[in-house]
Amino acid sequence: MTLAKSSLTLAEFLDLPETEPASEYIDGEIQQKPMPKTKHSRLQLKLCNAINDVAESALAAYAFPELRCTFGHRSIVPDIAVLLWPKIQWDETGEPVDDVKVSPDWIVEILSPGQSPNRVTQKILYCLEHGTQLGWMLDPSDRSILVFVPNQLPIFYEGGDRLPVLTPIALELTCDQIFGWLKMNPAVS
Repeated sequence: MTLAKSSLTLAEFLDLPETEPASEYIDGEIQQKPMPKTKHSRLQLKLCNAINDVAESALAAYAFPELRCTFGHRSIVPDIAVLLWPKIQWDETGEPVDDVKVSPDWIVEILSPGQSPNRVTQKILYCLEHGTQLGWMLDPSDRSILVFVPNQLPIFYEGGDRLPVLTPIALELTCDQIFGWLKMNPAVS
């Protein structure tokens, strides 16, 4: 949802209180993200956990859900922002700094009902133009994933297709595995 064409600068936007769900600053407009529903939340959590289970202990990367990333002239909140370990900035106590001012290395967006695929694609393309190496757009309605890499046409994945991940993350996933996470009730096959 676009709230309004804003006369706010990016710096002024960042001084505003956070909203629930998060708002993003895109081309001078404040756009509020849709409220996540059950399937969206489940996929977001399971994918973050799958990435972090293999990447964190290897000090390879970390997947952050709903992490505000401010770079270029935008401030966005991807559903999942994966940062390679060397790109994570730390404070003097060894904790990650709160303000992330770089593009994620890997962005994952999960379409919500009624959400514009074109707007989500635009966000992923913007990230690719600013250093992101990989983008996924999950569509739970048809169990497909559109994968974006710089300077290449998007690639459509479904079923048993093995998905590309960032090097050095040692993770193998297929579309079927990811969307299989939605099956939670063991009484229903």
